[in-house]
Amino acid sequence: MAGTFRTCLCAMAPALLVAGLVFVAAAPAASAQLPEPGTQSSAPNPLTDTTVKPGKVLLFELEARFAKDVGARGGAAFADWFAGDGVALGNGAAPLIGKVAIAKSAAWSPKDYQLSWTPADAMMGPSGDMGYTWGHYEGRSKDANGNPVIITGRYITMWRREPDGNWKVVLDAGANEPPEGGDCCKLPTAP
Repeated sequence: MAGTFRTCLCAMAPALLVAGLVFVAAAPAASAQLPEPGTQSSAPNPLTDTTVKPGKVLLFELEARFAKDVGARGGAAFADWFAGDGVALGNGAAPLIGKVAIAKSAAWSPKDYQLSWTPADAMMGPSGDMGYTWGHYEGRSKDANGNPVIITGRYITMWRREPDGNWKVVLDAGANEPPEGGDCCKLPTAP
């Protein structure tokens, strides 16, 4: 899933590696999708909800494959999912425009840090060739002293079907939740 990236902080990956890397996950690659800490998702499960539309199922499947690939291969996988004209937006960082710029900033190894995310919802556009997902992400790493660093936030990913039929990320943006943000940063739950 500003990392990211999810918040696109990958533009600052070299500095973050020293300071504690934003996009990491302690979970193994097989569990690339995480629920928001301490909560259960209220979003319908597209695999068990009989009213869900096929476009939403496709977008959830794309996110699952994207997350699994990033969990296994790190930043190189993150960049591979972007279209040539893709854009990554992050907290206070300059936009990364184009797959080449994104790949240069996404040079993290999955052994150094992991980015994981869970889509909360998705919507396919009426033409069936563009859609978006949004949800929660979590990055886990260690600082220079070996202490765990956990960063969480919200993201949105815009997907586009390319002329060759493959789906690519055209926009990824995210925002970190402030440390100890408490209830200010949690989505409201239905009464």
